Amino acid sequence: MAGDVLSFALLSLSSIIIIVNPLGATLIYVSFTTSMDQITRDAIAKDACRFALIILLTVAVLGTWILQLFGITLEAFRIAGGILLFGIGMEMVYAKTSRTKLTATEKYESRDIEDVAMMPLAIPMIAGPGAITTTIVLMNEAITITPIAIGIVFFSILISIALTYFMMRNSDYIITKIGQREYRAINRLLGMLLIAIAVQFVINGIRLAFPLFARG
Repeated sequence: MAGDVLSFALLSLSSIIIIVNPLGATLIYVSFTTSMDQITRDAIAKDACRFALIILLTVAVLGTWILQLFGITLEAFRIAGGILLFGIGMEMVYAKTSRTKLTATEKYESRDIEDVAMMPLAIPMIAGPGAITTTIVLMNEAITITPIAIGIVFFSILISIALTYFMMRNSDYIITKIGQREYRAINRLLGMLLIAIAVQFVINGIRLAFPLFARG
């Protein structure tokens, strides 16, 4: 049991941090707030992370109920989520901004408004479809393990958002140390890890949905 909890903790923390992608969110945050004063930038970072945290915690609590409401099985959602994460991971490997996180239209329109904390930073950059999907899948898996695993999911969300906020608040220093080349290298590595996690999601979903096929 202890080994299962430890393995789940590593999976939960790594997958949520990777899909939230604090470094990518920070670079987008910098591109939107370059012309703003420091007080406004700090407020936007705080609001964006607070909104994202509320969204992910709400999804963690209500995710199972939402699936039941629409008659969606966890196995189907796990497979669909794995496919979505696989696509995001491939875009990260090829150093592209994921279209599930930020579209060109959203990026263009957000330049015309002062408050970008909710859109597009909190949604869909930080708490995007990938993060929401990952949270629901992990929470449903945690319910079958132990109450401690449920706390691990909440802890992973808090750590991911806290790390994102820390990097946003220190974005000026980070930008001076991480250039585009370094960012692409880190992004590709995280993309490979995300692809592996996505494939595992699909394998687990197929194994649970088709137990006879899995044994065969």
